[in-house]
Amino acid sequence: MNDTIRLTGVRARGNHGVFDHERADGQEFVVDVAVEVDARAAAGTDDLDRTVHYGVLAEQVVAEIERDPVDLIETLAERIAAAVLTHRAALATEVTVHKPQAPITVPFTDVSITIRRERTVEHDAAVHSGAAGSGARA
Repeated sequence: MNDTIRLTGVRARGNHGVFDHERADGQEFVVDVAVEVDARAAAGTDDLDRTVHYGVLAEQVVAEIERDPVDLIETLAERIAAAVLTHRAALATEVTVHKPQAPITVPFTDVSITIRRERTVEHDAAVHSGAAGSGARA
């Protein structure tokens, strides 16, 4: 059984989207992250290095939102998940990217994508070779 660290409502401005005005003007994105960890080692030793530092994680999420634009929130979610899984203690993650100001012509509250990614042997090999993360345009 794994434990979960949750980071909810991280907000930052990004220029993601398929329309020119989204790229030019930008908009706020909101991200929720759940990180599966085994907290026993950190709890037993009271050692921050044996868990995921949620302050650092929040800064990484903001950096991913603010970096070079992509068309799809699916791509942004993948980037964030890849950043989460660079943390040694992260076993899996669930990332939700909200785009509350999406250019939709009918009244709505929110649009979001939720993805779940787990650490894999391939991911660990990519991290150790320096190839972690996703720069793909979607």
